[in-house]
Amino acid sequence: MSGVTSGTGSASCRFAYYFVVCGLDTETGLEPEELADGGFEQSPIQRSFKSKVLAHYPEGTDRSPFNRDAVNMLCMPRGLSFRTQADDREPSFHSFVVTRDDGARSYGFVHTYYEEVTSAQITTAMQTLHQMHHVAHHSSTSSSASSPSSSSMDSLVTSLDESDSDSLAERPLLSCLGCASGSFQSARDTLYSSKALCLLTPLPFLHAARHFLSQLHQAVMSLDAPPLPLESYIHNILYEVPVPPPGRSLRFYGVQGPIMCQQPSPEELPLGDYPLGDAFSLLGVENLVRLLTCILLESQVLLISHDYQRLMTVTESITTLLFPFQWQHIYLPVLPATLNHLLDTPVPFIIGVQRNDGAQRSTGDLSHEANLCFVDIDNHLVNSPEDLPMFPDQPELIQELNEVLLRFGLQAHGGATINKKPAPAVPPCLSSLVLEDLMEDRRNGNLGREELAVLERLQALAKRCGGTAGGKMLGRAFEEEEEELKEAKLNVQLREVFAGRFTTMFGRYEEFVIHSAPDLESWLSNREGASNFDKGSFLLAQPTEHLHFLSRFLETAMFSSFVDSKVLSRWADREPLQHVFDGRLERERLYDTFENDPDNRRYRKCTLLHESSQAMERRLLKADHTAIHPHLLDMRIGQGRHNPGCFPRLQADVLAHGHNTTKWSSRNSRRSDSKRAVIPPETTSGQDNDLREKYSPWRRNLRQSKLLDSSPMAVTQTQRGFVEGLLRECRLKTRRMLMERIGKEGGELGQGEASVAGLQENTLIHSICVLLERTWAHGLKIKQGRSALWSHLLHYQANEEKIKPSSPAESPVSNGSESRRLGEGLPSPKGSLSQDISFVKTMSESLTELGRARAWIYLALEKKCLSQHLKLLLTNQDILRQLYQPHAFLLCEDEREQFLFHLLSLNTVDYLCFTRTFTSISMPYRVVITPMKKLSIAMSMSSPWVCVCGELGDSGVMQIPKNTQEIYFQCQNLGRLSTLQLGQENSGLLAKCLVDCVIVHNEITGHTYRFPCGRWLGKGVGDDSLERVLIGQLVSPGGEEDSGRCMGTPPEECSPPQMGRMGGLASLGRSSSNNRLSSVQVQEEMREAVNNLVKHFHKAEPERGNLTAVLCGEGGLVQSLEQFLLHGFKSSRLFQRSVFIWDFVEKAVVSMETADQMGDLQGSTALCESLCRYVNAINASPRNIGKEGKFQLWVCIGVRDHQLAQWLPLLAEFHLTCRLYEETALFRDRAAVQSLTRLLDNLHEFPIVLETALIKGVEL
Repeated sequence: MSGVTSGTGSASCRFAYYFVVCGLDTETGLEPEELADGGFEQSPIQRSFKSKVLAHYPEGTDRSPFNRDAVNMLCMPRGLSFRTQADDREPSFHSFVVTRDDGARSYGFVHTYYEEVTSAQITTAMQTLHQMHHVAHHSSTSSSASSPSSSSMDSLVTSLDESDSDSLAERPLLSCLGCASGSFQSARDTLYSSKALCLLTPLPFLHAARHFLSQLHQAVMSLDAPPLPLESYIHNILYEVPVPPPGRSLRFYGVQGPIMCQQPSPEELPLGDYPLGDAFSLLGVENLVRLLTCILLESQVLLISHDYQRLMTVTESITTLLFPFQWQHIYLPVLPATLNHLLDTPVPFIIGVQRNDGAQRSTGDLSHEANLCFVDIDNHLVNSPEDLPMFPDQPELIQELNEVLLRFGLQAHGGATINKKPAPAVPPCLSSLVLEDLMEDRRNGNLGREELAVLERLQALAKRCGGTAGGKMLGRAFEEEEEELKEAKLNVQLREVFAGRFTTMFGRYEEFVIHSAPDLESWLSNREGASNFDKGSFLLAQPTEHLHFLSRFLETAMFSSFVDSKVLSRWADREPLQHVFDGRLERERLYDTFENDPDNRRYRKCTLLHESSQAMERRLLKADHTAIHPHLLDMRIGQGRHNPGCFPRLQADVLAHGHNTTKWSSRNSRRSDSKRAVIPPETTSGQDNDLREKYSPWRRNLRQSKLLDSSPMAVTQTQRGFVEGLLRECRLKTRRMLMERIGKEGGELGQGEASVAGLQENTLIHSICVLLERTWAHGLKIKQGRSALWSHLLHYQANEEKIKPSSPAESPVSNGSESRRLGEGLPSPKGSLSQDISFVKTMSESLTELGRARAWIYLALEKKCLSQHLKLLLTNQDILRQLYQPHAFLLCEDEREQFLFHLLSLNTVDYLCFTRTFTSISMPYRVVITPMKKLSIAMSMSSPWVCVCGELGDSGVMQIPKNTQEIYFQCQNLGRLSTLQLGQENSGLLAKCLVDCVIVHNEITGHTYRFPCGRWLGKGVGDDSLERVLIGQLVSPGGEEDSGRCMGTPPEECSPPQMGRMGGLASLGRSSSNNRLSSVQVQEEMREAVNNLVKHFHKAEPERGNLTAVLCGEGGLVQSLEQFLLHGFKSSRLFQRSVFIWDFVEKAVVSMETADQMGDLQGSTALCESLCRYVNAINASPRNIGKEGKFQLWVCIGVRDHQLAQWLPLLAEFHLTCRLYEETALFRDRAAVQSLTRLLDNLHEFPIVLETALIKGVEL
């Protein structure tokens, strides 16, 4: 015998918390359900009325206090309904779930049937209502004037005059088309009202509770009285049937036979009794995987069906697949009609709504659709959000699920699955013969232990079916039991498939958990400001194709709660789900099944399917324990009488508490389990739950118990909680974005780290878009599009156009004052809100309303005016009051101001989200050329032209009109600008100009790029260049005070890419620069330039930035190498032509070619030939880029082709070097040249791709 445990212990150890009866209260009469659909236009027999909790046993428990109003609403979500003998009165079953404030759930199972109304007052009241409806329907006056108000209908029975009601009852209703359906006459019809029998349990014992309630109902409807009073069975289920121990099964007894239930062991998946096969049949495999993805990413999920149980089946099935994670937000699989205001919830939710008869509810009924997943269960439809990523390894996962379903006779077909039920294993006619043969063998002593167990099972089935002679009924019972076993095995295998996926994805999650707090109190005090998980490193270890999903999942509340529980387990017990999951990971690590290379991982199918289903089958085929049988109670005489068809008024005193004398015992004598502790279903202590509630911000801000309270005060408090939750979410998200960017800018990232950082940034920006959509949808009166934010923006723009209808259309070309600002190097003022809206409206027609709203957010965020634009949008109070209800977040002034303040903090960082996302749109640009004014040299250029280049392409060559210094053009988005080519035609010595800089302004994003020059452009001056390639730098869009750092002409030695060169003004800068820079400084700058190039290529491509700037910009390779070669270079004499480094290279090449012809060439002939070939190709280019430009091109091509490191030692040993360089020059120092060569050798492993602007016209 196993150990015995009292079933009358704490409520958490009992199978059921409460037994509840809901229905018609004849004392209060008929009260209309005000929020039910249809209203007074329907016939009274078709209306919904308020139900009441008629009785519940016991009165209350310490563990789970009884919530009368909530249970009543969930037992009868659409209220009390009536039928006549002509209507369908089939009983129905549904279940519901109640979530407590600490996250624990209680499950309710409801059996609803129709009971004859015996109260004459109720029958007369219904007759009166029909008479009033008939008169109102045929009256010539409006229905509103004739319809009774709700107050006049309240307590109609008590206010009805007896004589008047009799006279109304005697008058027959006129037959008419409008009143034909749902008519009622008390003299002719029998009135029935719905009644619900409910069992509240701590765990989802779906099948056991359903069987118990069904048997109870059958006993009530039977003409024969049950063996015992109903109180005996209810007392037994409440006090004498315990929760099965983990890993064991339990048999207890209902009115008509035994009932089985079981609980998995601590190493198995938690109990999940809802049929997953039905969920797959209703939605299909692909739809269900898509729905699971939406829930994992915490979208708002709305399910709709005509059947409440279908809603529970799908929601409970999908949430069991979340293992080891748990849903942290609103969870109402069955939404009562009185709680429809929760559909306006601005936070993630899972809500199920019943479809009315003939009604086709759609997403058009909701104000928030941007992040909504709409599930129409009856029509096998799942509409997911627009930008939903794929679940990792989704095709392989779907294939594995289909294989499991096919093994159980479920075949995918269209959007759903078809249940192919195999023929019953035991023919009905054979079942009774088998039973009779086994009973005969038992009498002869020919049965062993296993055969006796089978006989016991057959006898129980026969008793349930009404005797051994009912062969067909017994066969059907066999079929039902086999179907339940098959369903349980299918459940386990499908759940194991998903659990295996999460085990693979998060197998090494513990390595990335950050334990930074020394004690619990310090961790709790710094919870919001600390990071408990190294998300970047974790994403680096994942396959590339999984990153889109995982980066968003790591930002969810369910993952944060999962990690918090792991951290909290240092000071408290682990949560049960995490305990199971960690145990599985330990077993996986024992066999070392995790692969190290993330991108070469193969999909591994689950290997635990057979093992898990076998454990389930063993428990269900043979009970480990049997609860005590129902027995007679100490009841008063006259109680417990049987009245067929009517549920009796139970004797409350015998059901108020249990008796400690009753025990349950094991029927399995094979082994003793006396040392095995019975673990209650809620394994965490109350103290641990308090800790988790304290650290969990989602539970702290959202009281689940308040959601089920429909009183006006509770609804107001709930809406207030939503407002506070939105504000808190905004604060956390903006802080997270700032911390992410600060961490990114504060340290140099490797290649994978930079890639992940960019992905995380995109994920956080996406989360801000979702938050804004939910905020703008909260309290919206009438939905006018898929995006509440975009609809508001259009209202604002329409209102602005009405106010200023006569103002001319704003041209994208700026006025003179803005041109002057650009000429001074200042950024242009930010565009107006209306301009941004107008531009987004002109974008691609393929953009949806939601896409346009997000484009606007991206644009405002990039322009650093998101908070400013939203503040302007919210200043129009008339539009706000027109669009929103009083409880809306946007009408809460204090919270709204704080919301905008948090968004304002995003202006401290730079984003290029709009530029990098919408790469194919057309952008307007403006170019302004600024001459060197301080030298008072007149500007004279002949046919100047520009070509702007960016990371996405170039604008092509564009001629600048005569007598102007600027040009406006429109072309496809160039992305982040990198270089600008500035040139003019060769029109003589008078066409020359000393250019300070060129300013390029993006008219849409507001970005201003400054391209410093500080060089002559023209023949006979400087290096005779007619074309310059300038490197751009982004001017901060923060304002004039920030942009002042980029004003004016930089010193000659600091102007990229021509800094420190000889000739003209360059010679002045060169001598002063070289006097300041020592050989040590020059070598240090050279090392830094090469190091920057190495770090550039160790970043991911999206984060590398502009390679041209690293090569040719300030502090780049070209500048550093030039300073190296200029060190010790002999200065030109007075009144002689200036000498450039390129002159030295040309002379060396000419000397080499001459020596080669004379046969005097020393050293590597092939190396000399390559140097000569490259220099000659550069000189042969048709471009007039000058000597400085040729040197720059020579360095860039040499680095690209890995030749530069070999050319420099060759030039250093050439005889010209001794003549042109002083003895102390670095270029004559063999050790310095060798060190330089080793530095440049580090660049050979990188594929260097040069911009077309640099190498155009050079043929090699």
